Amino acid sequence: MCNVRLKMQITNYELQITNLKLFFQCFVFLCVLCTFAGNSFAQTNLDVLAEKINRGNTEQKRDALFQIRNLETKEASRIAVAALRDSNETVRATAAFSIIFLPKDEALQVLLPLLNDKKELVRRETAYALGKVRNRDAINFLIQIFQKDKISDVRNAAIVALGEIGDASAVDALITILQKKPKSEDEFLRRSAARSIGQIAQIIQTNETKVLTPEKFLLDKYNLIEKPKYFNLTATFPTFRTANNILIQTLQNQKEFDDVKREAAFALGEIADKSAIPVLQTNLTAKDYYLAEISQESLRKIAVYAEYEKFGK
Repeated sequence: MCNVRLKMQITNYELQITNLKLFFQCFVFLCVLCTFAGNSFAQTNLDVLAEKINRGNTEQKRDALFQIRNLETKEASRIAVAALRDSNETVRATAAFSIIFLPKDEALQVLLPLLNDKKELVRRETAYALGKVRNRDAINFLIQIFQKDKISDVRNAAIVALGEIGDASAVDALITILQKKPKSEDEFLRRSAARSIGQIAQIIQTNETKVLTPEKFLLDKYNLIEKPKYFNLTATFPTFRTANNILIQTLQNQKEFDDVKREAAFALGEIADKSAIPVLQTNLTAKDYYLAEISQESLRKIAVYAEYEKFGK
């Protein structure tokens, strides 16, 4: 009797094992099937977008390019490359931002020709796109655009892009903008130059860009300042020593525009050289509330960096 029961239990156990194996096999099959279906759907969707770019009207092409940008994949971005040669300038300009998810070298290769496009809209959007790609090999081309293009908006886009790429080799060119006397037609260019210098310092120190607005409404313990890569940025990159001095002069210039002064104060905080402390302290009581707040943030950053250096943390 005991042997019969034991055999029945063993049989039931074997059946359970068999059922589990079958369930697992079915589960794996369904996963593979879903993956295949998902890939097929994705490929079908890309094919539809490619068809719109090749045969659609202007609005259909732009809609497809926006969808490609939202996908944020190199496979989708490659479909947009054809639109860079479209006869319509708005399509070409939209396509510039839709290919930024290609590998950096590939993106640079297809974007560079558009910096010489006859339409300023295309040149401007291409410059902005190169900033998003963040390929340092684009720096010299962007500097040439800033120096030679006759359209202010295009030159400004090149300056913004230099800041987003975040390489110190662009700082000397940006300094030359601030060394000139302030003129109303150059206000935006000067503001972007000061901001870009600060962004380059920020990217070098943290490998990312962050919100540039003051955060005084938060307690200090919530405003964390992470350890910089270099305790003394101006010693490691001498170009920032020159930039620091020019930014101090910019902040001291009574004829300078308010927006430019704010960005100069921000940049001084990112460079974090102690020589900027006196001018930042002076601006703690500035009539411009935002300048005062940014100056306070920059002073706090300089102090925190000094503490990191002091304790080697």
